[in-house]
Amino acid sequence: MSAEALLVLLSVAALEALLSGDNALVLAVMVKPLPTHLRTRALLYGLLGAYLLRGFALLFAVYVIRLWWVQVLGGLYLLYLMAQHFRDHPEAKPLPETTARDFWRVVLLINLVDLAFAVDSILAVVAFSKDFFLVFLGVALGILFIRVLAGSVVALMERYPGLEKVAYALVGWAGFKLLLEGANTLAHLLKRPELALELPKALFWAGTFLILGLGSLLALRRHA
Repeated sequence: MSAEALLVLLSVAALEALLSGDNALVLAVMVKPLPTHLRTRALLYGLLGAYLLRGFALLFAVYVIRLWWVQVLGGLYLLYLMAQHFRDHPEAKPLPETTARDFWRVVLLINLVDLAFAVDSILAVVAFSKDFFLVFLGVALGILFIRVLAGSVVALMERYPGLEKVAYALVGWAGFKLLLEGANTLAHLLKRPELALELPKALFWAGTFLILGLGSLLALRRHA
């Protein structure tokens, strides 16, 4: 592999990891209700599904960006997860027994949310190179990093239960971002840019670090 190809590969992997960084928290929140022995399997099946979906997304990038409704559905679902958590406080209740149907529902939802995040990042990564296999390999490395990070986030939430509220707050923030991106995509498809609702990336990351920083500080102080 040439130095240029290696640079493209690492750049795409880093970009995918950065653009989908909030995806790790989403995955952690989604698999946490499952028994410990099923979490790794759910993340594995989600990983395989992500590779399949990203492969199709790279091949049909022009069509993928039209899937505004996937972003809207993904955003609404994440906002629902946050609202349900703060309403029910599931950490105070014993986890119900998980059936095979529940397991496959989680896997399906993981892939739906992953596709919603893919719509946001796909155009950014294909701009680095026209070599499909090189870009796909970079994306695959980025996705693998996110899956490994998700497992660590679950372990961290179990060690410090207060961090679960922080995670759900960030999941809701990510859902709000996806919802706005879906509305923005639809406005441009309708050739009505004046209706576009855009969340500046600087504002999104500032909000993310604010929630993460202040929330983690309060959660760790309460735990201590």
